[in-house]
Parts: sequence; C-alpha cells; structure tokens
Amino acid sequence: MSMEWYDMIARRNGGYKGRALYTWEGQSAEEIFEERLIGFLSQYTSVLDAGCGHGEFTLKMSAYSDHITGFDNSEEMIQIARSTLPSSLISNVDFICASTKEKMPFADEQFGLIYDRRGPTSIIEHGRLLRKGGVMIGIHTDVIKARERLERNAYEEIKIEEFNEAIMIFSDEKEFALFLSDIPGNPDYTQPEYREQLQAKLKENRINGRLAVRERKYIWQAVRS
Repeated sequence: MSMEWYDMIARRNGGYKGRALYTWEGQSAEEIFEERLIGFLSQYTSVLDAGCGHGEFTLKMSAYSDHITGFDNSEEMIQIARSTLPSSLISNVDFICASTKEKMPFADEQFGLIYDRRGPTSIIEHGRLLRKGGVMIGIHTDVIKARERLERNAYEEIKIEEFNEAIMIFSDEKEFALFLSDIPGNPDYTQPEYREQLQAKLKENRINGRLAVRERKYIWQAVRS
C-alpha cells in the first residue's frame, strides 16, 4: 500500500485507526496477540515496533518494556506519534520515520524483540536488527508473504497460527461503510458514488442474519538463528 494512502488516513482519522463502532463476539486475535506480546516484552531491554502508525499501541506497550522504538514510513503518522509524547509523560519510547524498503537506520543486533502489529511483513527481511536468539512476533491478514519470508531468511522455531472464530458485529450500514473505508487500499464507501458497491458488500457480509465480518488473522513468531 502506498505511503500516500497512510498519510491520507493519518490526516482523515487522526492516525492509523478505524472510525467504525462494532461489537465483538468471541475472543479477537488482536487480544491474543497483545497478551502474548506482553509476555515477551519484560524479557528484553530493547524492542522495535515495526509499523507503529500513530504510536498509540506503542505507548500502551511501553508499560511492559524498558524501551521501545517505533518506526513507520508515513511522516504524517510519526508526527502524530511524536506529538503525543509530551502529554503522555512516557520517557521510554521514541519514534522514527523509516521504511523497510530502504536501509533501516538501526545497528546490527540492536533489538532483542521485534513486533509487527499489522505492519510491514517485509520487516522479516531485516533479521540483522535482531540479536541472535531474539524473537520476532507479528499479527497480519497476509500469512503467505510472512511464511515465505520467514523460511527464506532461515529463522528458527517458526510458529504460525490462524484465528477465524471471532466476528465483528455492526449495528447499521453507516458503521459498516466506515469500517470498509478504513481498510488499506479501499475507496471511501461512505461516498454516494460507491453506493452500489456498498450494497453488494452488505449482502455478502451476513452471519446468522446479522451484519458481521469474521476475523481472519494469523499470529506468527520466530527466533533469529
């Protein structure tokens, strides 16, 4: 997805976050990922958040870590993240604008843990940033690229799990349109010109008679050899 799309989302939504309201039925993979990540964080003094967006999750996880560096390739997102630091009174976090498509501005073996919460799976290509025996953990919808990259880069103890039990339930068409519009690469389904496409999506996304979407995400982790 282009950096321009994420910059637009940062301006429109105030960060990399959705606007739609919905309720969960079942335990979300996001909750499971967060619980596992917290279990790792206290074990490492230097942590990298790959694709940190506007930094809200980074700040939340800082309560469990000595230090977290968050990076994102969207300057708009990083500006928002940095602007929240003074009022947060959090001193063990810093934010850097960087891209996995270029040489990352970090030293070899700088981090003991790298986590990727729906960020770029291309971070896997930068295993040099991890200390030997360090852990990389992520959650994503695209497991194919993650698996290929993990295997190609000779990580050890590769573990990939699929989660598809939880569902998101929407109260009405408006909330569903907002949800669709905040998915990377999607058009703005709240606009009149996408009315026909929205109606098709409404018909497709029904679970037991309710307007709902099944969560399909993967949690993966590996150890640098």
